[in-house]
Amino acid sequence: MPAVLTDATPARAKLLGAHASVGGGLALKGLPYVDGAGAGAVQVYVSNSRGWALPDGDPEQDELFLAGCTERAIPSYIHASLLVNLGSPTEETVTRSAETLAHALRRATAIGARGVVFHAGSAVTDGYAATALRQVRDVLLPLLDTSAAEDGPRLLVEPSAGGGRSLASKVTDLADYLDAVDGHPALGVCFDTCHAWAAGHDLAAEGGMTETLDALVETVGAGRLALVHANDSKDACGSTRDRHETIGAGTIGQAAFAELLAHPAVAGVPVIVETPTTGHAGHAADIATLARLRALSATAEPVSDKSL
Repeated sequence: MPAVLTDATPARAKLLGAHASVGGGLALKGLPYVDGAGAGAVQVYVSNSRGWALPDGDPEQDELFLAGCTERAIPSYIHASLLVNLGSPTEETVTRSAETLAHALRRATAIGARGVVFHAGSAVTDGYAATALRQVRDVLLPLLDTSAAEDGPRLLVEPSAGGGRSLASKVTDLADYLDAVDGHPALGVCFDTCHAWAAGHDLAAEGGMTETLDALVETVGAGRLALVHANDSKDACGSTRDRHETIGAGTIGQAAFAELLAHPAVAGVPVIVETPTTGHAGHAADIATLARLRALSATAEPVSDKSL
């Protein structure tokens, strides 16, 4: 049976969650992680994050995980392998990427996950961007059509940290990505704060987070943002380096996250932390920080890093 909450378990923060370590069993490891972190949402890998193997999964663990998330009233998400790159000029990479996304969607259906996150990818070489976007279209449209027809989980494209001829790093780059699939409604967006910062969005400037999210909504439309990855950064704005840091301990700062949580586009959208931690305690602290910042952002008082 799924673990139950006790008086010693941190209060679950509504829609504030974490990427859970599930090695050793999706439910066996994932549900205690969720409870220990006080998570109100969860994201998991269902295959090796840096490999192409596509395991079938354990039906018993799938059932228990689904039941556990339902019991806790928390949404779940899958993050596809980090190797996925639909824009690659290497045919084998594109083929394996397509297989990985199809596998992740099947696994998402089995465990009741709302969506599958995948990185926007890169054209890798100069002059390949147009072909790369055609590959995006060829792979994604059949998957999106099937998922929509079956009322299944959405695919969620996550802009990258930039560099390396990325197909989408700035939020405005998503216009071309969506055009490639005719604006298909089954394609949602996952917004990662560390990626956006690394790509050059100055989220730490006063109003910078609001400006970036406004640009995102203007580019993709209302309701397309389906998930947020809340990660501080170890590096400077525009570094194109994807190195996550604990909320408030990095170069973005806490005030930007208060601004994030106050934005209308984020209302009702699950927020997942992927910050560095050796166990659920680190994620519990980040979730508690976000919950505090969300409460502060709901007041009329301006929030700044100096006041925090």
